[in-house]
Amino acid sequence: HAVRRDAGMFDVSHMTVVDLSGPQTRAFLRKLLANNIDHVQTPGKALYSCMLNERGGVIDDLIVYYVREDFFRMVVNAGTRDKDLAWLRQQAQPFGVHVRERAELAMIAVQGPYARERMLELLEDDLRNAVAALKPFFAAPRIADHEWFVARTGYTGEDGFEIILPAADAVRVWTTLAERGVHPIGLGARDTLRLEAGMNLYGSDMTEDTTPLESGLAWTIGWEPAERDFIGRAVLDAQRAAGAPSKLVALVLEGKGVLRNHQKVVTGAG
Repeated sequence: HAVRRDAGMFDVSHMTVVDLSGPQTRAFLRKLLANNIDHVQTPGKALYSCMLNERGGVIDDLIVYYVREDFFRMVVNAGTRDKDLAWLRQQAQPFGVHVRERAELAMIAVQGPYARERMLELLEDDLRNAVAALKPFFAAPRIADHEWFVARTGYTGEDGFEIILPAADAVRVWTTLAERGVHPIGLGARDTLRLEAGMNLYGSDMTEDTTPLESGLAWTIGWEPAERDFIGRAVLDAQRAAGAPSKLVALVLEGKGVLRNHQKVVTGAG
């Protein structure tokens, strides 16, 4: 309720921040991601995509931010950290792309209808102006090379920001936000928020054994141009032509209650 009606904050420092650099970084991401990185041409622009294996299964879902032509920032899930980094480094080698995990950074998400107002109060003038001008799914390009990286993204269905910052600053920022009326929220509540917003959760709604077409993520696939041969494309092309063997569907909870992972859904049929 705090996030839906006011402003809440989440400690999401468990997420893995990875910086990708080198002159062939865009070519690497063109091959790596199911979504088309060429849609991202403006500094600070973000792209949501799945990273697939050769069978079309989802290794992870992620957000990648365009900073410069030779520098992109990626945020991947915590539970998939080890396999993601191994896969990224393996696939990056032919392109000469440097993969750098930023384990020294923390991440705080501030979400809700008053998140913008409370966030801007916290920032210094130059950063405040850059963040105030952000469109949804953009990060402030002026400060992307520095230690504070503020993006207008989130995982709640509400407007808000995700702040990537030095871990040494995190407690001070968290305390200051709390003093200014931003409510600390747990990840269990975050799960209900993303469920209500229809946002996928890795390991629950998609895995290495399901494709984006089976996981309600067809909208994240960059089919054009047809000649872009991203990893897993052949399987997706075949499923697209023949029809996916299964489909993720939405449910509407008509009474009071909380839907949680792995609950069984029983039909009324005899």
